[in-house]
Amino acid sequence: MSTIAAEAITDAGTGQLVLAAVLGIAVVVLLIAWAKWHPFLALITGSGVLGLVAGAAPGATIDSFTTGLGTTVGNVGLLIALGSMIGALLAESGGADGIVNRIVNGVSGAALPWAMAGVAALIGLPLFFEVGVVLLVPIVLLVARRTDVGLLRLGIPALAGLSVLHGLVPPHPGPLVAISSLNADLGLTLLLGLLCAIPTVIIAGPVFGNFIAKRVPLPVPALPGVSGGEGSGALSGAERSSADAERSSAGRPASGPVGGQDFVDRDDLANPGAERPAKLVDEQVGRRRNPGFWAAVLTVLLPVVLMLARGIAELLLPEGDAVRNAFEVIGEPVVALLAGVFLAMWALGYRAGFDRKETSAVLGGALPPVAGILLIVAAGGGFKQVLVDAGVGNVIANAAQDANINALVLGWLVAVGIRVATGSATVATITAAGIVAPLATTLDSPTVALLALAIGAGSLFFSHVNDAGFWMVKEYFGMTVGQTIKTWSVMETIISVVGFACVMLLSLFF
Repeated sequence: MSTIAAEAITDAGTGQLVLAAVLGIAVVVLLIAWAKWHPFLALITGSGVLGLVAGAAPGATIDSFTTGLGTTVGNVGLLIALGSMIGALLAESGGADGIVNRIVNGVSGAALPWAMAGVAALIGLPLFFEVGVVLLVPIVLLVARRTDVGLLRLGIPALAGLSVLHGLVPPHPGPLVAISSLNADLGLTLLLGLLCAIPTVIIAGPVFGNFIAKRVPLPVPALPGVSGGEGSGALSGAERSSADAERSSAGRPASGPVGGQDFVDRDDLANPGAERPAKLVDEQVGRRRNPGFWAAVLTVLLPVVLMLARGIAELLLPEGDAVRNAFEVIGEPVVALLAGVFLAMWALGYRAGFDRKETSAVLGGALPPVAGILLIVAAGGGFKQVLVDAGVGNVIANAAQDANINALVLGWLVAVGIRVATGSATVATITAAGIVAPLATTLDSPTVALLALAIGAGSLFFSHVNDAGFWMVKEYFGMTVGQTIKTWSVMETIISVVGFACVMLLSLFF
């Protein structure tokens, strides 16, 4: 097999490079999982260990790391910031509540789990996982109390919808990092990601939810922020429902279910209750109104539609075509998300009764919570660059080629290993993408897009006690550790396996 060319900062042999990679990754894993370091510091330290063991000069290692850090922030940071602004306005304006209530109130009985999965997937497009959970859990608990459908039959589909979108569909940070690292086509990855997301949500959501609900019976706990238990009567009545909706849109659970975690996962927001955007609800509750169902839906879908249109145009129209050129501009991720922000300012902010100062406060308040995400993603980009520049990626790629290991399988397996060890989907995505990046240069555009999705699917495998999301779900649903493993952990594993199976199936046609 031919060697994949890459600029190396060291002339170390294969054995030394493999040792450097193993020790560098081990340092990151141990510092996050055992020493409870923040992933940002762990990735910086792991990069230094990798460079030193590989025999690279300290200055060259630093230059490599900072180059990767800057490139990653430039490619991904702006998109994360714009996406968080749309999500903040969706939450603070009541637009997310409007979507949830409209869909849930329109169905009943056996259709409720399917509606819950659909609404979770819809609002999960622009929202980070934790924010989506904060918005959806009060609705899930309220509906479960008022119906005989069952808590897990409603809760599992909602969690599945949020989690699948988080791992497979841009503009979430994980998929964006994989796309940037592998130089994948964003529009095509978005299209293929949505194709994989649909069956994955169905199987891991309503299908698994119906199965596990019969085996893990759960009482419905009190809603976050509401005192009193099952017999209190505090949750009956339209006025309580309205108050709960206000709490959920404000993102204020009474007890921070993951507060105090020593590391961050799921886009690395450790305490959604404490780090939500500006809280305007308490001051505006008397005059705030829901901006409307279709206004919220259009705002959520506009960036996705624009990026999808670009991907379709690039597939169907020849280069140089005027229509294709137009779609390539408006479907550029920055342009599409910026258009979404502008639409959200009017359709969500203005229509919800926010004046210009309040809208600006919500947009500005969306940025501090994502600072941690940006730092972790940036440090991960630096770690990835040191891996590549040291030549580790070439060693892995050549070994995979010589052993005839499918690139999609390799990407998924590496992401699974890092995910289980660290508990961080973001770290798993970044590391796996850096390791298999040299392989991507030998693949065609559709296969590179599928490789990004394979890594995203692997990054969701078996969430357990080293994942902040595990404890968040456990506390919100009032489960024991064993029950959380049987429900949440198994659901995440199903998402990973089914998502990867879908990727492999699509690879037969592309």
